[in-house]
Amino acid sequence: MGVSDNLIAIDKYSAEIEGVSKDLVQFDLMKPDTEQIIALNPDIVFVTSMSNAGGDDVYKSVRDAGVCVVAVPSAASIDEIIKSIDFIGNILNTQEKSDEIIENMNSEIDKIKEISAGIQEKKTVYFEIGSSPKLYTLGKNTFINEMIEIVGAENVFSDQDSWITVSEEAVLTANPDVILTNVGYDENPVETIYARENWKNINAIKDKQVFFIEKNPSSLSSQNVIVALKQIAESVYPELY
Repeated sequence: MGVSDNLIAIDKYSAEIEGVSKDLVQFDLMKPDTEQIIALNPDIVFVTSMSNAGGDDVYKSVRDAGVCVVAVPSAASIDEIIKSIDFIGNILNTQEKSDEIIENMNSEIDKIKEISAGIQEKKTVYFEIGSSPKLYTLGKNTFINEMIEIVGAENVFSDQDSWITVSEEAVLTANPDVILTNVGYDENPVETIYARENWKNINAIKDKQVFFIEKNPSSLSSQNVIVALKQIAESVYPELY
């Protein structure tokens, strides 16, 4: 929104986002050093509802010190991401820029929906967001599931809710046509999936349909989900997108 020069601190998950200075003070999202935040004397602190997931009001001392703390709900859909952008734009008085971001997002989504509307036989997709110590994926009520549906495919675990753990046997039974992964802590997550001996008969493995989707665009609820949406579309239906 054009105010990056005003940033004085970020959470560690934001450190790799393009355009964010590497020299900024970084905080643990779940256990922020509130004393240091107060010492920085910010005008406003944007926080995610994830920070209070345990039920504790971790930013109470910051508010008590007179700092404005704004909690932005964690987005489970693209519409909620758009509402968050609009909300932040209003607070920062950058509505013209936030409107432009939202307009660009909607335009790109509409382009993809126009293509996917003509898909008759939908491919099935397993999206792996974690591989150790358990397999982690997602079901309905997540923006990744929504993106899979927007491109004209079906999430093999869409009958389950939110972020979930699954067994190798469950994926084997689901037999997806395409496997996507955004695992960031594995040097080569695609090869890790191909190497699973028990999965050699899965359609996606046999047809060499395993692809990497960039971590930040596909996991952080910002306008950059459009980058992930395009990558998903091009991976699942390269002949269309």
